[in-house]
Amino acid sequence: MLKYSSLLVPIIFLIGDLAFGQIRGTVVTPDVVYGHKFGMALTFDVFTPQNANGSGVLNIVSGGWRSRWRPHEESQSLYQPLLDAGFTVFAVRHGSSPKYSMPEIVLDVRRAVRYIRFNSKQLGVDADRLGVWGQSAGGHLSLMLGNISDGGDILSDDPILQTTNRVAAVVAIYPPVDFRPVARAASPSVTNLRYPALNFDPADVELYSPILHVSSDDPPTLLIHGDSDSLVDVSNSYDLFAVFQEQNVESELVIVPGADHGFQGDDLVLVTNEIVSWFEKYLNP
Repeated sequence: MLKYSSLLVPIIFLIGDLAFGQIRGTVVTPDVVYGHKFGMALTFDVFTPQNANGSGVLNIVSGGWRSRWRPHEESQSLYQPLLDAGFTVFAVRHGSSPKYSMPEIVLDVRRAVRYIRFNSKQLGVDADRLGVWGQSAGGHLSLMLGNISDGGDILSDDPILQTTNRVAAVVAIYPPVDFRPVARAASPSVTNLRYPALNFDPADVELYSPILHVSSDDPPTLLIHGDSDSLVDVSNSYDLFAVFQEQNVESELVIVPGADHGFQGDDLVLVTNEIVSWFEKYLNP
């Protein structure tokens, strides 16, 4: 397990308009603004290791399509194995439920990829060596980036929106993949109180079901799921993996025996190693 000393104090310094911190040799660039909506800034944090290898990994910070800020030391403890392997990590936050619904949230994470690709040189990464991973809702959003990407809108006046949102590798951990069974919950007449992000036009539910958008040019995708998941049934990953195989998408399914929604202890170590290995295989030259 990864541990932090309670005596660890980040060093903070300023360069231009950006504030940087340094934790255990990793440079932390907080609150990079990748867009705005209704006067609100959309931000991500950048964790750049000393041994940066030019590959970047986006972590979609989302649970129940709610995105929250967390202390940098807490984030880095999660990212340390990726940082040790030389990956620059982006902690991407989106407009959060219940204020925003799934269609708006998907636009946010797509914009985050576009922004990072457009500014890749300044951020120290190769635009064509970006991976994405997330857990639960974050896994779903990662699949939305992997399965349903585009080349950018050449007619847009915004150079960010002109940029592709394609990624080179995906890891999705216990992701929901098909929302057709819950389309009724997305109906304007039936409010989903537990997951307000699902309160959008049910006619659009297929647009946000990654399993319906698999194609042979999808990036290599790793699915990880516990077979005792009580929140997102493991059948989601089994079903999606079967479609990946049908479409000849480079993919792998890791089932963690006895694990529920959320990994702990040895299961967490196993899953973390799988994530690092996947990105090492598909992002490093």
